Amino acid sequence: MSSVKKQDAKPICVIAGKDRFLIEQQIAGLVGQLLKPGEIQMCLWRAEADKVSAAEVFDDLRTLPFLAKRRVVVLMDADDFVSNNRELLERYFESPATTGVLILAVSTWPSNTRLAKSLPKVGQLIEVSQLKSKTLAAYISDYAKQQHIKNLSFNAAYLLMELAGDEPGMLCSEVDKLAAYTNSAKAITEKDIAALVGHNRVFSAFEVIDSMTAGKTAEAIEKLRMMFQSDGDAEYTVVGAFAWHFRRMFSASAMLQKGLSPEIVSKKLRIWNGDEFFGTLKKMPLEQVGDCLKQLTEIDYGIKTGRTTAQTAIEAMIVNLTSNIL
Repeated sequence: MSSVKKQDAKPICVIAGKDRFLIEQQIAGLVGQLLKPGEIQMCLWRAEADKVSAAEVFDDLRTLPFLAKRRVVVLMDADDFVSNNRELLERYFESPATTGVLILAVSTWPSNTRLAKSLPKVGQLIEVSQLKSKTLAAYISDYAKQQHIKNLSFNAAYLLMELAGDEPGMLCSEVDKLAAYTNSAKAITEKDIAALVGHNRVFSAFEVIDSMTAGKTAEAIEKLRMMFQSDGDAEYTVVGAFAWHFRRMFSASAMLQKGLSPEIVSKKLRIWNGDEFFGTLKKMPLEQVGDCLKQLTEIDYGIKTGRTTAQTAIEAMIVNLTSNIL
């Protein structure tokens, strides 16, 4: 992900990317370089692009700034604005305002357009790419350190990603909560994350599996029903949550059969709840884990074709599995 340097500030900046949180961070950093804190109220105009006209935008850019060097106009979600006002923007790119800076936030910026080809002469393109797993873990670890002076190990970062998803904004929000939760502690640990963030579909799915492998049919079904009651999206996500756990169990079981130690397996698969995980795994042979994965594939197909519902199908799987626990 590219970033802005002070010497790079130009009359036009296009920030292209699909993650709103990361785009907002780029905008905040750029505005902070262009305007002093006391200038923001008078010299910054920020708007959703579909709610303003091109005339309003250009008029504001050409208005002399009040007690400042420049005015800044930020247009969010500007893809349609660019498409609808392409000729006007092309003319503006040829002669931008001398005391105005235009920031366009778009999801894409095709390189084969006249605007894209003329941008380097008068401005800059900042491409905000999606953060991949390893980069995202480093990103939220750095965020914890910079914003809260908290250590967040890579294993803890990966656990947080597994439990809370892969949206940078959501993850940073969870780090904020964890920083408050851990109070004066210097680090945010896996235990902290499991305690505070763990009550979601991934963590709950493991609790259901744990009850399943213990042969506790009623308890497993009750926990599953609680998942559906507490999560409105469960019908669409619960199969994936169970499949994620069973895939890890299958991989771990295969590694153990090859003679790898639980410690090495934990490190390779980033298993944070080792005692619980391996305790559950001992109750299910590899063949049974594989059968569960096969059932989940069939359940997923049945849901997509309207033949069953997630809750009904997984309850049936629970009953079938608990009646065959060795």
